[in-house]
This record gives sequence, C-alpha cells and structure tokens, in this order.
Amino acid sequence: MGKIVFSLFGLMALLLGSGLWIGLGLIGTGAGLIEIFRPSMPALKLLSQQAWNTLVSTELLALPLFILMAEVLFRTRISEALFTGLSPWLGHVPGRLSHMTVLGCTMFASVCGSSAATTATVGRITAKELISRGYNRDLVTGSLAGAGTLGFLIPPSTIMIIYGVMAEESILKLFIAGIVPGLMLAASYMGYLAIRAWLNPSLVGAPPPKTTFWEKLVALKDLGPLLLLILGVIGSMYGGIASPTEAAAVGVSFAILIGVMQRTLDLRGLLTAARQAAENCAMIGLIMIGAIYLSTTLGYLGVPRYIAAEIQSWGMSPFLLIVVLLIFYIILGTVMEGLGIIVMTLPITLPLATAAGYDKIWFGIFLVIVVELAQITPPVGFNLTVIQRLTGDSMGRITRAAMPFFYITAAFVLLIALFPGIVSFLPDMMSRR
Repeated sequence: MGKIVFSLFGLMALLLGSGLWIGLGLIGTGAGLIEIFRPSMPALKLLSQQAWNTLVSTELLALPLFILMAEVLFRTRISEALFTGLSPWLGHVPGRLSHMTVLGCTMFASVCGSSAATTATVGRITAKELISRGYNRDLVTGSLAGAGTLGFLIPPSTIMIIYGVMAEESILKLFIAGIVPGLMLAASYMGYLAIRAWLNPSLVGAPPPKTTFWEKLVALKDLGPLLLLILGVIGSMYGGIASPTEAAAVGVSFAILIGVMQRTLDLRGLLTAARQAAENCAMIGLIMIGAIYLSTTLGYLGVPRYIAAEIQSWGMSPFLLIVVLLIFYIILGTVMEGLGIIVMTLPITLPLATAAGYDKIWFGIFLVIVVELAQITPPVGFNLTVIQRLTGDSMGRITRAAMPFFYITAAFVLLIALFPGIVSFLPDMMSRR
C-alpha cells in the first residue's frame, strides 16, 4: 500500500506541477494508478462511466443556472442599489459605513453562490465610495476580502452543490445548514469592525448627515429588486415550493428581469453572460469528472481505508483531528484554489471525519469555510486578486489587511468543531417538520 500512496502523490505532483489543467491531471493520475497497480481493469471504460454518471446528475443541474444568475447580476446595478439602500441605516452605528461591505456581501451572497462574483460586484462600488469618504483603506479592503468569501457559505452556494454531488448528500440540507454559520460569521466580521472603529474612530471618517426615519424607509426601495430575488430563490426552496434546480431557474428569470428593468442588460450582454457561464461550467465539469474518477480509482485500490486506519491508529480526539485538517487545508490553500482542494482531498478526508463522529452535512460546511480561507490565502487567494484589480493595491498590502478576517474565520472553524449544533440545528429542525 505504501507504493500506491507514494505513486499517488508522485503522479499528482508531476502532472499538476507541469501546469496541466486540474481535471486532466486528476484523470491522468487515476489512469496511471490503474495501469500500474490494476492493469486488468478497463481504465477507459471506467472513465466513460464516471463521466456520464457525473454529468447527468439531476442535482448538478442547479450549478450552471446559479452561475448564469451570478453572471447576469454582475451586469446590473445591484451593487449601486445595495449602497444607496443600506447607507442611511448604517451612518450612525458603531463602525458606520464600514459595515457596508459585510452586509452587502451577505445579501448578494444569498442570490449569487460565488465568492469571486460577490467580492467583485459589491467591491466595485463600496470600496471606491468608502475610501473616497475617508475610511481607512486597509479596513475597507480587508473587510471586503473576508466578507466576499460569504458567497460560498451563505446559500445558494456552487461549492455546496459540488460537494453534495460528490458526497451524495442532500443539497437542500447543505443550503439550510449554511444559513446560521453564514450569519454568525458575518456578525463576527461586523463585531470586529465595530470594535476597531470604537478603539480608533479616525478609521471610519466623519459621520454622514443624519437622516429621518422616513428617508431611511424610502432608501429601502433601492433594495426592492434584490429582496424580491432573495425571496424568489431562497423562499421558494425553504418553503418547499421549489427544488434547488427550480429555484435557480426562478433566480435566472428574476435576474434577467432586473437587468432589463434597469436598462443595463441587452441581448449582447445576456449572450456574454451565457458564454462566460458555459466556460465556467465546462471547467468545473472537467474537474468533477477527474475528481470522481480518481476517487473511484482510490476506492478500488483501498487507499482511503488505509489512510483512515493509519490516522485512527494515532488515537487523536475528534477535535484534534479537525485542528489537523484545518492546518492541512490552510497549507493547501497557499498553492491551490478552493475547488481543486475539495475535489482532490474529499475521498480521503470525508471518511476520516465521518469515522470521528462528524456527519457529512457538518463536514460539508467545514470544507466550505476552509475554502473561504483559501480564497484569502496568498499567493493564489482569488479574492485577493479580485480586490487587487479593483483597488490597484499591492498583493502584500491586501494580504495584511485581510489577515484579521482570516483569523476570525479560522477561529470560527474551531467553534463549530466544539459546538457542531451550530451547523446541525437548522437542518435537524427542518427535518422534524
């Protein structure tokens, strides 16, 4: 078995290190292991079966629709509406408008499903506006980096869909499980911003002019389209009216309607959004085929059972195992992007977590949060790259600004490991209903 494990990591390092696409690298690793250790097994037939079984999954149908919805919304004035609708309510709370990035990302994440799209859409207006109003540049970019990752945790989430298909778990339950952790993590970010502003009021500039309660209510009309979209997508799923796929179709229709009503989306823009969504889906589909093919290969060779038995022989407590996995994923996040991390490690780490007593729903939320960490971990943290394009700041400065939010997120992982009920509470309650 030692030769198989050595060959696994050797082939993977060779193929992925050569610059080959992740999906092709995973397929090549699986095929290579079969040819070396199970030459009698029909590698091509196994690949074709896994590719077909993966791509015809009905649960996976929601993925391209949510990606298309995010691409359409990116071409609307949703970000401007978020700023004008929320700013009158935040001008005189501790931290003032610095909370705009967190609340904006939280609301947009509830209809987007993509961390990068959330960061880019909210950041292109809020970052410029807050910095121009005298808010500390590092506080703005750091909070945007942290809050932008909520696009993966607050449902609907593309990462949750991919995990649900690979782990054969209910996508709707994963969506429900992400609500409480997502809101708690957003509240943690806002708490940090409020404390920083209380300790150093100069970080948030001068208070804006006071607004009446009526003016605040009038400002909410700008949030109307987004709130209707949230109600249509999230409400239809949790109300039992629509499946995740049907809710995604509703979301695409609403997003197109918003773009048309705002006069920001024409036929050319819609075709561009569709083409970009198709490219993203093709990339994700290839990665998933490679991951499931490699996972099946490793299962035939007995690698997950061997590694799980070896780690269990160390006698670690469940909490210590999660700490080790957290460190492991943080290290991976420095050299890989989030989707690649999940698909490459899931065949090995999921059996470890379930053997330690954590269910697949909890582990899915754990993985989503560590992927969030990967999004703000240099040098390949994608959220950091998005913010660099928006602001023109150096990668080093953005990374330093994001570190407090990195630590908050890492600490939150340990919190849900100590109190798994934070994740399981809402899904359990919905199941009892």
